[in-house]
Amino acid sequence: MAPKIQRQVTPAHQLLEKLGVPLDPELLVLALTHRSFAHEAGGIPTNERLEFLGDAVLGLVSAEALYRRHPDRPEGELAKMRAATVSQRALAAIARKLELGKFILLGKGEMGTAGYDKDSILSDTVESLIGAVYLSHGLEVAREFVHRLVDETLAVAAGLGAGLDWKTSLQETAAEHGRGVPEYVSEAEGPDHARVFTSRVIVDGEVLGTGHGSAKKHAEQVAAQEAYETLVGRPLPSSA
Repeated sequence: MAPKIQRQVTPAHQLLEKLGVPLDPELLVLALTHRSFAHEAGGIPTNERLEFLGDAVLGLVSAEALYRRHPDRPEGELAKMRAATVSQRALAAIARKLELGKFILLGKGEMGTAGYDKDSILSDTVESLIGAVYLSHGLEVAREFVHRLVDETLAVAAGLGAGLDWKTSLQETAAEHGRGVPEYVSEAEGPDHARVFTSRVIVDGEVLGTGHGSAKKHAEQVAAQEAYETLVGRPLPSSA
């Protein structure tokens, strides 16, 4: 019988090399400690407070960059571009480039359901690392760190168009087609630590899109994208 392969957590110093920012070992471990691991370890601190802080720093740095780089864009477009940059999907993609899943401390339940590759856990850990960098080095170093992480995403967001917010784009297109306001129906399956959401978007009584995700808002965006692409392929109603 072949031996059972178990996931091993990679030494943290390898992560520091990827990040390019020195961090106190204890703070780094805290930034990587998911609540599932903390619970199994007897209630030690989790990375959620650092995630809260990092989310604020990420939002500020992203907003400032967009404000300076796009002086001709109105507030609404800037808000959509920031939302696309700091979305769960975008941050998870950054985490995968860093191979962050190798370093996250997870409980047995999350490890058993491949929590190290879940968008929600990966994106939260990126934010906790940003919080740790801010605490250790202040705003200027944190700003440089955030730019290294998200500048490529910021550039892509500027040209996404409808994809900046599929729900808004779908609503606008549905109105153009005289189809009313889209409705979303969502349901969740699985335990809290491995919940999967399925969302369907209904436009004028017709299901035009279905999406899945680890968060309801992510599933709705996927469903909205499918519905948008379906709707734009149909002719506009005649004005005659």
